Amino acid sequence: MTPTTSLSPIRIFEHLRAFQETAALKTAIDLGVFTAIARGASTVEEIANRCGASERGIRILCDAMASSEFLSKHDGRYENATDTKLFLDRESPAYMGGIAEFLCLPEMVQGIFTTLTDAVRKGGTMMEGDGTVKDNNELWVTFARAMAPIAVPSARFIADQLPASGDFKILDIAAGHGMYGIAAAKRNPQARITALDWAAVLEVARQNAKAAGVADRYETIGGSAFDADFGSGYDAVLITNFLHHFDMPTNEGFLKKVCASLKPGGRALTLEFVPDAGRVSPPVPVRFALTMLVNTPKGDAYTYEEYEPAFRGAGFSSCEIRQLETQQSVIIATK
Repeated sequence: MTPTTSLSPIRIFEHLRAFQETAALKTAIDLGVFTAIARGASTVEEIANRCGASERGIRILCDAMASSEFLSKHDGRYENATDTKLFLDRESPAYMGGIAEFLCLPEMVQGIFTTLTDAVRKGGTMMEGDGTVKDNNELWVTFARAMAPIAVPSARFIADQLPASGDFKILDIAAGHGMYGIAAAKRNPQARITALDWAAVLEVARQNAKAAGVADRYETIGGSAFDADFGSGYDAVLITNFLHHFDMPTNEGFLKKVCASLKPGGRALTLEFVPDAGRVSPPVPVRFALTMLVNTPKGDAYTYEEYEPAFRGAGFSSCEIRQLETQQSVIIATK
């Protein structure tokens, strides 16, 4: 007799209510729950007093955070998990709670939640015009202010691929918060960075460069990466989280411009969400394609099998990919 397999709809239920997990975590960040606990509050009453919230609300919220393992709970007292203490205590030097300000923007959340069905039918964004890639979109100022902390590990990796000394000229395209170029400048005290982005976004990058002590080696070019004059003679060009916004023919044309700006032997280092050839793993790059579907006319999460011929077609002689623990990848192309 063949044993019956027990089936449950719980996975479907959990996916359909997953937005509640996002809302709960953002609320805990907004109220400073993790910071209050890090400062010694541990009971419902203590946390509620520190956060200026109701005891009923804090109990329910903290229990939810414990069920998601952001907190632990013993004898009615809450403690931060190890990663929570490091990344979600506002007084931690590694605090990353600010990324919620961008990831949970109403236009980002509502876009994926309310327009995805129509975007799937259409094959592109339901937003007017070019969606999030329209010229001078203020969204990218919010991105630059909020997302710098989470960029640090990948910025360090990219910087480690570049020389630690010697005269070195770097172009940082779609610089945003500027952390990628800044990391390279901090590693090499002789490196000179030229950051390119919309003028309002570059104000954030300049502030970060000043705070990092590299402002004297940090120049900027304001405008569209497709239209601006890059200049030439660069030893390296950084292209971080940019190509996924456009279709591959557009990207190949853009990469020709990048290649022309490099010295012979110069390298382009591209940070991207790159799924495997079958497009089912890793999960973060695969699902990131949904974000591009909702927010751009033709953007996507491209495989290395799509990127490699585009780089070669643009004039690069070699190309390799290195995967990061963040589930992003760095493509290194040499002219």
